[in-house]
Amino acid sequence: MKSTGMVRKVDELGRIVLPAEIRQSMDIQVRDSLEIFTDENRIVLQKYHPGCIFCKNVDRIVSFQDKRICADCLEQLKKQF
Repeated sequence: MKSTGMVRKVDELGRIVLPAEIRQSMDIQVRDSLEIFTDENRIVLQKYHPGCIFCKNVDRIVSFQDKRICADCLEQLKKQF
Protein backbone atom coordinates (compact mmCIF):
# COMPACT_ATOMS: atom_id res chain seq x y z
CA MET A 1 0.00 0.00 0.00
CA LYS A 2 1.33 3.43 -0.94
CA SER A 3 1.28 6.28 1.59
CA THR A 4 0.13 9.67 0.30
CA GLY A 5 1.18 11.61 3.39
CA MET A 6 -2.29 13.17 3.50
CA VAL A 7 -4.23 13.17 6.77
CA ARG A 8 -7.91 14.03 7.17
CA LYS A 9 -10.07 14.27 10.31
CA VAL A 10 -13.45 12.58 10.68
CA ASP A 11 -16.23 15.13 11.28
CA GLU A 12 -19.13 14.86 13.75
CA LEU A 13 -21.20 12.85 11.23
CA GLY A 14 -18.39 10.37 10.52
CA ARG A 15 -17.44 11.91 7.16
CA ILE A 16 -14.01 12.46 5.65
CA VAL A 17 -13.02 14.42 2.56
CA LEU A 18 -11.09 12.57 -0.13
CA PRO A 19 -8.42 14.93 -1.46
CA ALA A 20 -8.94 16.13 -5.05
CA GLU A 21 -5.62 14.61 -6.14
CA ILE A 22 -6.76 11.15 -5.06
CA ARG A 23 -10.22 11.55 -6.61
CA GLN A 24 -8.66 12.62 -9.91
CA SER A 25 -6.05 9.85 -9.98
CA MET A 26 -8.71 7.22 -9.18
CA ASP A 27 -11.31 8.75 -11.56
CA ILE A 28 -13.82 9.26 -8.74
CA GLN A 29 -16.53 11.69 -9.79
CA VAL A 30 -19.31 13.41 -7.82
CA ARG A 31 -22.03 10.87 -6.96
CA ASP A 32 -19.81 7.83 -7.71
CA SER A 33 -20.30 4.94 -5.30
CA LEU A 34 -17.43 3.53 -3.26
CA GLU A 35 -17.22 0.06 -1.73
CA ILE A 36 -15.91 -0.15 1.82
CA PHE A 37 -13.82 -3.10 2.99
CA THR A 38 -11.97 -3.83 6.19
CA ASP A 39 -8.66 -5.69 6.31
CA GLU A 40 -7.68 -6.36 9.92
CA ASN A 41 -7.05 -2.80 11.19
CA ARG A 42 -7.40 -1.02 7.81
CA ILE A 43 -10.34 0.53 5.99
CA VAL A 44 -10.15 0.19 2.21
CA LEU A 45 -12.22 2.27 -0.23
CA GLN A 46 -12.67 1.15 -3.82
CA LYS A 47 -14.68 2.64 -6.64
CA TYR A 48 -17.81 0.53 -7.02
CA HIS A 49 -18.45 -1.12 -10.38
CA PRO A 50 -21.61 -3.24 -10.20
CA GLY A 51 -21.21 -4.84 -13.62
CA CYS A 52 -18.61 -6.30 -15.92
CA ILE A 53 -15.76 -3.88 -16.67
CA PHE A 54 -16.00 -4.79 -20.36
CA CYS A 55 -19.70 -5.14 -21.24
CA LYS A 56 -21.42 -3.76 -18.09
CA ASN A 57 -23.44 -6.97 -17.75
CA VAL A 58 -24.53 -7.51 -14.12
CA ASP A 59 -25.31 -11.24 -14.40
CA ARG A 60 -22.88 -14.04 -13.50
CA ILE A 61 -20.14 -11.69 -12.27
CA VAL A 62 -16.85 -13.17 -11.08
CA SER A 63 -13.80 -11.49 -9.64
CA PHE A 64 -10.62 -11.75 -11.73
CA GLN A 65 -7.50 -10.02 -10.37
CA ASP A 66 -9.71 -7.66 -8.34
CA LYS A 67 -11.80 -6.75 -11.40
CA ARG A 68 -15.47 -7.61 -11.90
CA ILE A 69 -15.99 -9.60 -15.11
CA CYS A 70 -19.02 -11.49 -16.35
CA ALA A 71 -18.61 -15.20 -17.08
CA ASP A 72 -19.03 -14.60 -20.84
CA CYS A 73 -16.20 -12.05 -21.04
CA LEU A 74 -14.01 -14.27 -18.86
CA GLU A 75 -14.51 -17.14 -21.32
CA GLN A 76 -13.55 -14.83 -24.21
CA LEU A 77 -10.39 -13.82 -22.33
CA LYS A 78 -9.47 -17.46 -21.76
CA LYS A 79 -9.80 -18.16 -25.50
CA GLN A 80 -7.40 -15.31 -26.36
CA PHE A 81 -4.66 -16.66 -24.11
